[in-house]
Amino acid sequence: MIKILMKVSSMRLLAENLSARRGEDLIFTDISFDLGAGESLVLTGRNGSGKSTLLRVVAGLLHAETGRVSWISESSESGMRAAEACHYLGHRNAMKAELTVFENLGFWKDFLGDAEDGKGISPGEAAESVGLGGIIHLPFGYLSAGQQRRMAFAKLLVAYRPVWILDEPTAALDVSAEAVFTELIKAHLAAGGILLAATHQPLGLENARELRMAGFAGVTEERW
Repeated sequence: MIKILMKVSSMRLLAENLSARRGEDLIFTDISFDLGAGESLVLTGRNGSGKSTLLRVVAGLLHAETGRVSWISESSESGMRAAEACHYLGHRNAMKAELTVFENLGFWKDFLGDAEDGKGISPGEAAESVGLGGIIHLPFGYLSAGQQRRMAFAKLLVAYRPVWILDEPTAALDVSAEAVFTELIKAHLAAGGILLAATHQPLGLENARELRMAGFAGVTEERW
């Protein structure tokens, strides 16, 4: 059973008039959205349309050309950066191949800690939640690509963050693993979390909003 411990409070992830460049090209412009507790936004569009770039801007990993991202919560310190409220899971799993799964998850739990109003679970519980509790003692590099991706999901559970930012989260997963991940997302949203994801595959979320990215707004400098 997936356990995500948090206290639901008034929270919002707010993006206002975001634009970003890739080299000299303005890849998107005038992107705005407002997500509250329990809400999700799925980015769709062809490869190169700016989905990953937008996720990285929101996560604080890339600088926006214009606009801003804000985190608003009644329980957070004034001026808290939006990035501090976010888990980011990109194409890479961010795990050390030579360390065991337990050591990897333990590192992220200690390094990240918990944001306010929530509490992560233990590495063992997180591994059980993705259906791989029996191999937590193995080096991460011994795992198959699908198992490694599952353990990257487990990283989201050991340290609490109210916002999950996920880039092609179901890559390298079979159908059964996709179902496990969908349940993880649903549990996160049901507990009042927020989801921002880019994907080519449906995530099985009933009430998700969709933002279709067109890409390379700088070609005509038009809003889309």
